[in-house]
Amino acid sequence: MSELAQAPGMTHSMPLRVYYEDTDAAGIVYYANYLKFAERGRTEMMRGLGFAHSRIAEETDVLFTVRRCSADYRAAARLDDALSVDTRIAEIGAATLSLDQQIRRNGETIVALDVLVACVGRDSRPRRVPRSLRVALMHPAPIKPPIVQKTP
Repeated sequence: MSELAQAPGMTHSMPLRVYYEDTDAAGIVYYANYLKFAERGRTEMMRGLGFAHSRIAEETDVLFTVRRCSADYRAAARLDDALSVDTRIAEIGAATLSLDQQIRRNGETIVALDVLVACVGRDSRPRRVPRSLRVALMHPAPIKPPIVQKTP
């Protein structure tokens, strides 16, 4: 397998509502909060694939850290706006994940982010993307809702 693989382009979408705590005195989302929204989107994408950050850290001793991030702020979100955080894996490297993230309102991109996430150990040294995660990202299975069992 090559050291740099193109991911199949699966996009994970996470709905999000803008709360008062997300806004500044003018009632618009404070610019740094979009980075928090993007982090939540990445985390929920991983969780949806069955890879909660705590589980990966526990089982493989791999942690994720943002190595590089660029954000193109195109429009402001406001209090009570319904947004979506759309996350797509663009490339999978030996020890990195390149992600394209779009924060949208009514289908319109208001913030576009390019994020490079590095895999590191607890010693902060680079680690390879865990094989099971690489496989899940390259060949994502449909996310199944949890099974709800009736109580007797």
